[in-house]
Amino acid sequence: MKKSYAKRPSIYVNANMAKVSNHLHHVHKGVSVSTKTIETSEIKDIGLAPLGKQRIEWADGDMPVLRMIRERFEKEKPFKGLKLSVCAHVTSETANLGRALVAGGAEMVLIASNPLSTQDDVAASLVKDYGMSVFAIKGEDIATYHKHINIALDHHPSLIIDDGSDLVATLLQERQGQVKEVIGTTEETTTGITRLKAMERDNALPFPSMAVNDAMTKHMFDNRYGTGQSTLDGVIRATNRLVAGRNLVVLGYGWCGKGCAMRGRGLGANVIVCEVDPIKAIEAVMDGFRVMPIAQAVKLGDLFITVTGNRHVIDKAHFADMKDGAIVCNSGHFDLELNLTSLGEMAKSKREVRPLMEEFEMKDGRRIYVLAQGRLVNLSCAEGHPASVMDMSFANQALALEHLVKNKATLKPGVHTLPLSVDEEIARLKLKSMGIEIDTLTPEMTEYMNSWRTGT
Repeated sequence: MKKSYAKRPSIYVNANMAKVSNHLHHVHKGVSVSTKTIETSEIKDIGLAPLGKQRIEWADGDMPVLRMIRERFEKEKPFKGLKLSVCAHVTSETANLGRALVAGGAEMVLIASNPLSTQDDVAASLVKDYGMSVFAIKGEDIATYHKHINIALDHHPSLIIDDGSDLVATLLQERQGQVKEVIGTTEETTTGITRLKAMERDNALPFPSMAVNDAMTKHMFDNRYGTGQSTLDGVIRATNRLVAGRNLVVLGYGWCGKGCAMRGRGLGANVIVCEVDPIKAIEAVMDGFRVMPIAQAVKLGDLFITVTGNRHVIDKAHFADMKDGAIVCNSGHFDLELNLTSLGEMAKSKREVRPLMEEFEMKDGRRIYVLAQGRLVNLSCAEGHPASVMDMSFANQALALEHLVKNKATLKPGVHTLPLSVDEEIARLKLKSMGIEIDTLTPEMTEYMNSWRTGT
């Protein structure tokens, strides 16, 4: 078992980790956060809090569904007395999810799920203005990331929100003694659900896990519209290059890949799709995109975006065949989608030419540019998904946790999908917030749909 960090000093801020007095007993809009749940925090700079608070409030204005859930949670307290550890991207949208869960009575600790996705001003505001325990610093190294994972588990959570399943994997491999304390977990990403299903196949998953990403109001909207817009946003901010007229290679045509391809085409790119799934590949063809193996696409591409959730989809041989000036980035969960170790060995030199944009000069003089060290380009180089789409995703997270608590006596270990009725209710609330009405079935229609005796 790794060293416990539960009794570290109060709050750490700035590069020199100067101590700040413990002022974490804070009341905000009727939500009291006890100092017992706020043991420590580790953030970059508490002085960034005013800007972070503005961003949290701005995001909240475009998250009406989650706001309605927060108001109900504040009255009902579904998580009263329960400890919650959250491993997620520390953004203004995640902050509003945290507000909803704390309003529901949860004793919460928040850590970053990716070293480059943290918004330091948001982390500061969560500590100063909302009294939350946060361990997240943009650019934290891998050792710090793993330290924070163990701090989150030192909290002894009965509920876990994961983004990539690192908390659950660490718990099962290193903290078996805590397994019985866990009511259940929720998972935000495709990659994390893939890991959970592997655990389930190995009979290694001892508690129920809600596959939030499998909810229709999550993956169909967050992954497609959110990833599509935010990924291209990150590329443009990082490079300031025109997308129109360039060959954009999208590796993977799941919901995230569909979004990236769609937005790339909307910006005028010539989009090429690479796939291993024949059904997704023919769908991409029918959607009007060129489809070919990566070995062919690397010779044509100007910009590459990986969204597969797999390992080394752009490998050593692919880098060897890329054009001079090719730009490579990843919008899948882990940086392993790019074999950057091999790229580094192939290069005769490396330098940062723009913030979060590295130039690898090959021995033959070609230059290949990698964005955000291969990590999530939409969160590292931009601000992640817009609040409007995360409104539905995090509504799913909040209601999935409530579902776990309400059904803890009957839910069996394994991977579960949120009930369709909850999915539909989130969609109804979203439509209502947008001022959109839809039709309802008449009694005659309902009877017809449920009868086999009535024909044409």
